[in-house]
Amino acid sequence: MSGEWKARRFWTSSQLREAADGFEITLDGRPVRTPGKLALILPTAALAQAIAAEWDAQDEIIDPNTMPLTRAANSAVERVTPQFEAVANMLAEYGGTDLLSYRAEAPEALIRAQAEGWDPLIDWAATELRAPLRITHGVLPVPQDDASLLKLRAEVMALDAYGLTALHDLVTLPGSLILGLAVLRGRLDAESSHALARIDEEYQAENWGRDEEADEAAAARLAQMKNAERFWLLSRTA
Repeated sequence: MSGEWKARRFWTSSQLREAADGFEITLDGRPVRTPGKLALILPTAALAQAIAAEWDAQDEIIDPNTMPLTRAANSAVERVTPQFEAVANMLAEYGGTDLLSYRAEAPEALIRAQAEGWDPLIDWAATELRAPLRITHGVLPVPQDDASLLKLRAEVMALDAYGLTALHDLVTLPGSLILGLAVLRGRLDAESSHALARIDEEYQAENWGRDEEADEAAAARLAQMKNAERFWLLSRTA
């Protein structure tokens, strides 16, 4: 019985060329397409160059796990673009249950750590995004002001498909729309956002001991968030 089929490298080198509305990558003259055979047109030369580097770095067997920018670009074209409003609405809904709004009831040390880490971002959302959010201690839902939620939704809807693709991981992985928007606006980097989202987990680990599987999962989420941040920055760099 033969082993699992794997895609093999079939090209010598990649090149960039201008296309309508952006840039495309060619492999020995043939344009790279998405898995669904759609044209892969990148918004900036910087992003196209970084994706081309992922293709050039492949050995005999193509490993998609080493091509996060390519996978994100494919997602932007095939998944986000055709259902942009649905994806945007899903991410905007995180504002109504944002991680930063829900604080521990005890112990005092954790309450203090969350306040020190999260209050500056709540303040930032109120001033920079004009979207003040209420906070609560415990798990009971706290209703947010409709005007604030509309402001947050407008921030999300103003993005293009590439920005929305980047925002997806920056919101869903930490569980916070505010943290995701803070990375896009340069208020935080992905590593800082990840650390802020893990205040509770780190407190538990420091007091009750670390869990190897949990640490590995956290490291994987951080890597994804860093890739999303890089994808965002490259999609905005000429």
